[in-house]
Amino acid sequence: MPFFQRQKLTPSFLIKRLSLSFLFTFFCLSLVQANSGNSYAAEKTLAPGEVMATLRSERENFRLVRLAQGLKNPWGMVFLPDQSLLITERGGQFFLYKAGHLEKITMPPLPDLHVRGQGGLLDVTLHPDFATNHLIYFTYSHSLALGSTTAVARARLEQNQLRDVQTIFIARTDSSASIHFGSRLLFDRHGYLFVTIGDRGNRDSAQQLTLHSGKVLRLTDEGKAPPDNPFSDNSDALAEIFSLGHRNPQGLALHPDTGELWLSEHGPKGGDEINQLIAGANYGWPVITYGEEYSGGTIGNKEHPDMQQPRHQWTPSIAPAGITFYNGTAFPGWRGDLLTAALKFRMLVRQRYTTNGDITEEEQLIPHRIGRIRAISQGPDDLIYLLSDESKGGLYRLEPLK
Repeated sequence: MPFFQRQKLTPSFLIKRLSLSFLFTFFCLSLVQANSGNSYAAEKTLAPGEVMATLRSERENFRLVRLAQGLKNPWGMVFLPDQSLLITERGGQFFLYKAGHLEKITMPPLPDLHVRGQGGLLDVTLHPDFATNHLIYFTYSHSLALGSTTAVARARLEQNQLRDVQTIFIARTDSSASIHFGSRLLFDRHGYLFVTIGDRGNRDSAQQLTLHSGKVLRLTDEGKAPPDNPFSDNSDALAEIFSLGHRNPQGLALHPDTGELWLSEHGPKGGDEINQLIAGANYGWPVITYGEEYSGGTIGNKEHPDMQQPRHQWTPSIAPAGITFYNGTAFPGWRGDLLTAALKFRMLVRQRYTTNGDITEEEQLIPHRIGRIRAISQGPDDLIYLLSDESKGGLYRLEPLK
């Protein structure tokens, strides 16, 4: 038969042609998707709990799993004794992640909650005796006549309801700005509550002992200053202050072996820091910093004889948020390492420190895969949990490859 001879349009011929056309179209679309580089578009279609990526690191191979999505600017999280996870949204809502589902916590409205800029409902932690008293503690930006400030509240969590909400501490910051609330919470091994407060956009206040801004505070579980705080005997200082000279500290962790407090804080343009906290110490901002003005130009110096040097600094900035020391068994290659959530570059940073505080390893994990990482926590299962601070944020987990 000549090549150009017309074919008869039989039903079997039409079905064959349509099948070939469909296969060719599917092949072309697959090529376009594979070469588009739009990984975020592909990830959005994954169901919660599905593996997003299988990854290699220097010491561990692991997979990234999304557990929940649709959270609006999640900020803090803490595990409950039953292994469920309590999560805050900056807009003012608590959620409970349990058995693969997100459930809203019923709660009275917070009438003095100031949701603006970087402010809103922020961090959350449990009372050391939560198993018996059911008390949770949380920070939020508290409305004032002019602007807002960081406040600490506590409430009783019972049957997915918050009861007896009570504000136990309101920071004196004298600022109307909506930035640099700090706001990380942590109970130490002695039952004292540590609270980080940013400089609220007024850098000089970090050096003023008459203000709480730019400080780390040490409180009792009632929100009072313990009598042995470093400035308790100074009539010109606020008794709640534990350390000063901080810009915007948003990560706080206990070293699992020594019990020491470690802190991450945002520098300006460069100069993000990791610090080991010492009672009464001055960490320098803005007298010393490795950062510079956003418009260019230096800020102060890099050293001062009466001020602490950071254990580590990042220039350029990574915008460090939550931190934790990994001490589980699921990732033995990371045991003892400090993990830092980073908003900029949307990554997790792993660092290994010697006993004298020197870094021997640093590694970037999961860059640009899940958005701005705000919080990190090691779960009761020894796996690593992450919150992405996005308008459509989510909860993620790192799992080892078997």
